[in-house]
Amino acid sequence: MEHIRTPKVENVRLVDRISSKKAALGTLYLTATHVIFVENAPDTRKETWILHSQISTIEKQATTATGCPLLIRCKNFQLLQLIIPQERDCHDVYISLIRLARPVKYEELYCFSFNPKLDKEAREQGWMLIDLGEEYKRMGLPSNYWQLSDVNRDYRVCDSYPTELYVPKSATAHIIVGSSKFRSRRRFPALSYYYKDNHASICRSSQPLSGFSARCLEDEQMLQAIRKANPGSDFIYVVDTRPKLNAMANRAAGKGYENEDNYSNIKFQFIGIENIHVMRSSLQKMLEVCELKSPSMSDFLWGLENSGWLRHIKAIMDAGIFIAKAVSEEGASVLVHCSDGWDRTAQVCSVASLLLDPHYRTLKGFMVLIEKDWISFGHKFNHRYGNLDGDPKEISPVIDQFIECVWQLMEQFPCAFEFNERFLIHIQHHIYSCQFGNFLCNSQKERQELKIQERTYSLWAHLWKNRADYLNPLFRADQSQTRGTLRLPTTPCNFMYKFWNGMYNRFEKGLQPRQSVTDYLMAVKEETQQLEEELEALEDRLEKIQKVQLNHTKVKSKQSEPSKHSGFSTSDNSTANTPQDYSGNMKSFPSRSPSQGDEDSALILTQDNLKSSDPDLSANSDQESGVEDLSCRSPSGGECAPSEDSGKDRDSDEAVFLTA
Repeated sequence: MEHIRTPKVENVRLVDRISSKKAALGTLYLTATHVIFVENAPDTRKETWILHSQISTIEKQATTATGCPLLIRCKNFQLLQLIIPQERDCHDVYISLIRLARPVKYEELYCFSFNPKLDKEAREQGWMLIDLGEEYKRMGLPSNYWQLSDVNRDYRVCDSYPTELYVPKSATAHIIVGSSKFRSRRRFPALSYYYKDNHASICRSSQPLSGFSARCLEDEQMLQAIRKANPGSDFIYVVDTRPKLNAMANRAAGKGYENEDNYSNIKFQFIGIENIHVMRSSLQKMLEVCELKSPSMSDFLWGLENSGWLRHIKAIMDAGIFIAKAVSEEGASVLVHCSDGWDRTAQVCSVASLLLDPHYRTLKGFMVLIEKDWISFGHKFNHRYGNLDGDPKEISPVIDQFIECVWQLMEQFPCAFEFNERFLIHIQHHIYSCQFGNFLCNSQKERQELKIQERTYSLWAHLWKNRADYLNPLFRADQSQTRGTLRLPTTPCNFMYKFWNGMYNRFEKGLQPRQSVTDYLMAVKEETQQLEEELEALEDRLEKIQKVQLNHTKVKSKQSEPSKHSGFSTSDNSTANTPQDYSGNMKSFPSRSPSQGDEDSALILTQDNLKSSDPDLSANSDQESGVEDLSCRSPSGGECAPSEDSGKDRDSDEAVFLTA
């Protein structure tokens, strides 16, 4: 709170970016964790909450006659333009936000003060939801060819790797340590994914310190050990995800790539994914296009093409497809690396794993994939996403690109993923929000030193608790594309790369209707399930009534036989055909009046039905769904005609039926 110069400013206007005439008048509040704008309109009192950690840049613009404009750009692609009446207040807010948005130590981040009112046991259970030990067991490890190594216990070999790693059985500790000394940041080759169907594997590392002519016997033995761990292939692919020119330039610094003359039985492949600086610039160019107020279609498409963003997404996808095909079709193992093995390597390994294994296309499996290939293998979350004040040149949308690759696949295979678009957007939001402890620091070692699991909460537990919000209504677990490897079209033109409007323009209310197809389908699915349950209950009820009627008919026939024998006819005074006979049985069945049926069969979607479970996103949710009101139809699908007897007890209808 000591960094807040002005906690409250009144008569602030929030400008609508599409129409500058629509400016909401309200009050701006600065708290220790959020910027809050509350509209003055008494009927709505709408609130806009922005986490300090979500703020990317703050731009103080030239003062005008109406006030002093302040432009706030957020890491989740939200854009706020505020007009503050007094220049002094604007300056105080600007200085306060500059400091609040750039904390200098981890303890200032939101996750250390966030309290979802869970006890210690619930917090611990949340962190135990994802168990990488169980994940490797699911892959079929340890096996005859792979073993769990403790060579990195206490981070003795590599401080950015996890302590437990799977390596080939033939790789001794001496080979591993020798290989690590020949690799950048000592990130030696380790297993990322094991394809148990044919024993092929995906391994990852950093670039070798080969320079122009250096070689290392232990590193060469390490790659041979990986090849021997796959008896079905006599070679391995070594995939360098960098452009060849970049890799050659690294040779001058004593680094570089594997020389095929020194490494036997390898096939070397360059991919050509650009570095973090090119990606940062590309995203900035694309966002500038998104911020155009009224672009023509040609201007927008030209700007999107000029940014190169979709070309970069395609390059990552192509690398993942190449590796997935090498593993599943050729049965060859693959070693992947970039420069340091924590950016492009993570992207490519996770995309390939997603294509190969349907488990990673489920809700829980996707959490495991991020935990395995990004968190445990030391992706630099702090540096790449600016959690703390640091070098802006280190910031780059690395995991954003991976998340977009997943969305592009979901667009091509809509039935293959258990989760929906909202799931991806919420993960992206919380990578930057620092509300949970999963994405803090640059390595597992740093997280252990900060005691993250003891002091913060896990995002995975939050998402899993609200998993109903993230289900894909089109998901079919029994379909062929869902079960095995996702096989993309061989012709490039058959795979369409799209602009992800739901991510980059999701806060733009005036651009287009916000109805979501998946939300619409989810609501229809819920209504269908409700009607099916009702139909089943009514069928059970009818079956029991028919059984009672049949039993009563048998009793009557037995009673009538003596009467016929003696020549007398006796009047049946039994009341078995009256509703009172079945009142005891009816209590166990749901009773619905026609008016109740109309209410239950009405499918009406409101914003409350579809709002996000995430408190930070719900305030900004614009999704609405207009679905036909089915209240005029009965559960059976027929038209409901108003009747004078609609208020009567429905059992009287059954009595008439039974009497008949």
